Amino acid sequence: MFLEPQETMPQTSVVFSSILGPSCSGQVQPGMGERGGGAGGGSGDLIFQDGRLISGSLEALMEHLVPTVDYYPDRTYIFTFLLSSRVFMPPHDLLARVGQICVEQRQQLEAGPEKAKLKCFSAKIVQLLKEWTEAFPYDFQDEKAMAELKAITHRVTQCDEENGTVKKAIAQMTQSLLLSLAARSQLQELREKLRPLAVDKGPILKTKPPAAQKDILGVCCDPLVLAQQLTHIELDRVSSIHPEDLMQIVSHMDSLDNHRCRGDLTKTYSLEAYDNWFNCLSMLVATEVCRVVKKKHRTRMLEFFIDVARECFNIGNFNSMMAIISGMNLSPVARLKKTWSKVKTAKFDVLEHHMDPSSNFCNYRTALQGATQRSQMANSSREKIVIPVFNLFVKDIYFLHKIHTNHLPNGHINFKKFWEISRQIHEFMTWTQVECPFEKDKKIQSYLLTAPIYSEEALFVASFESEGPENHMEKDSWKTLRTTLLNRA
Repeated sequence: MFLEPQETMPQTSVVFSSILGPSCSGQVQPGMGERGGGAGGGSGDLIFQDGRLISGSLEALMEHLVPTVDYYPDRTYIFTFLLSSRVFMPPHDLLARVGQICVEQRQQLEAGPEKAKLKCFSAKIVQLLKEWTEAFPYDFQDEKAMAELKAITHRVTQCDEENGTVKKAIAQMTQSLLLSLAARSQLQELREKLRPLAVDKGPILKTKPPAAQKDILGVCCDPLVLAQQLTHIELDRVSSIHPEDLMQIVSHMDSLDNHRCRGDLTKTYSLEAYDNWFNCLSMLVATEVCRVVKKKHRTRMLEFFIDVARECFNIGNFNSMMAIISGMNLSPVARLKKTWSKVKTAKFDVLEHHMDPSSNFCNYRTALQGATQRSQMANSSREKIVIPVFNLFVKDIYFLHKIHTNHLPNGHINFKKFWEISRQIHEFMTWTQVECPFEKDKKIQSYLLTAPIYSEEALFVASFESEGPENHMEKDSWKTLRTTLLNRA
C-alpha cells in the first residue's frame, strides 16, 4: 500500500517572493494539482487521484516541473520528480529539456500580450533552479549539466537588464552551488586519505596476545559512553549520504543480474564507506572477544558488548546495535559455548528478539516506528536520533522498486511508486541531519576506527585456541586451518 507524499518534504525558502510580487508568487492553492497554462499541452497526460498526481508521461511530468507565469510546482513534486527522473534520464538531459520548455514559454510571452510578465517567469525559473541546486548539487558536478545550467541562466537574465535582480539571484545560486561541490569534493578526498581499519592476520598458532594487551575495556568501560561514541561515528558517516546516492539503488537495478550481491549496487563512495563501517564494527566486536586469553575476561567482554548494544537500542542507533549483534553471532564467537555458559544472556535474548528476522523483521520495524514517533515529538536533540539498520533500509528500497513497475500498461510512469520511494528517502535524510548531542571522545573514537581487526581465519584460530573443537566437523575445520597456516608460514 502506498503512502501519500508528506507535506514536510524538502523545501527551500521562497527567496524570490519580493521579485515575484503578490500577483505571481508561484504558490499553488491546496487541491490545485494541474499545471496551469503549460506549454505543449502536456498536462492532459497527467492523471490525478484525490488531488494527487499518480501517473503521467515523461514529457508531461517534465512540463509539470517547469513554472509558468501563473503556476509554480509543489515543492514535494519538485523533490520527488528530480529524485526519480534519474531512473529515466541523466540530469543533464533533463536540464536540457527544461531549457527547451523555458525557451518555448519565453517565445510565447515575447510574442503575446504577456510580455510584461517575462521577468516574473524568469524569476520563477531561477527559483526552480535554486531548489534543484540546493537539493541535488552533485547533479551539477557533470560538465554537461553545468553547461546546461549556464545556458538556461544566460537566457533568463536577458529580461533583467534594467536592475539586475535576477542576475544577482543567479550569481548567489551559482556561488552556493560551487561551494557545495567544493565542500563535498574535499570531504571525499579527506575520507579517502583516512587509514581504513587495519586487518590483523592475528595469531599464527599459539601466539595469542598477552592478557595485558590493550583492548576496548581499557579504553572505555562504560557501555553508555561507547554507545554514544558509536552514534557519533554513525551520524558522521551517514551524513555524507545524499538522496541521489540512495536513488542509485533503483537507477542501477535494472542493469544488474538478480544473482549479484547488494555490494554491486553501492556505486558511490559514501554508500560503500557506510556499508563497510557496519562490517568493520561487526569484525571488531568479534576480534575483541576472540583475542582475549582468559575465559573470565571473555565473558566480561561479551556482557559489555551486550550492554553497549542495549544502550544503542535506547538511543535509537539501530545500525550499531545490529552490527554488534552480528559480530557476536559470527561463528568464531558463537561457538565459544563454555564462555557463553557464563554469560547472563537474558539481555542478549531481548536484543535478538528485537532483531528477529521473522515476518520481515516485524519486531525491529515496530521499534523503529516507535523511535520515529519519539523523534517527531522530541523536545531534546537526544530524543531525535533515529539511525535505522542501513542494510534493511536499502533492501526496502530495492524491493519497493522490484515489486512495482516503473511504467503502467498505458505507458505512463508509475509516479505513485516514486512518491513512496521519495517519502522513504526523505525520511532517511531527515534522520541523517540530526546533530549528535553527545560529547565527542577522540580517544575512544580513534580506537574504534583504527584498532586492528582479525581476518576470518585469525578469528577461527583464536576461537579454537580458546576452546578446542567439540565435534568431527570442527576438528576437520581446525585441522585444515592449521595445515593451511603452517604451509603459508
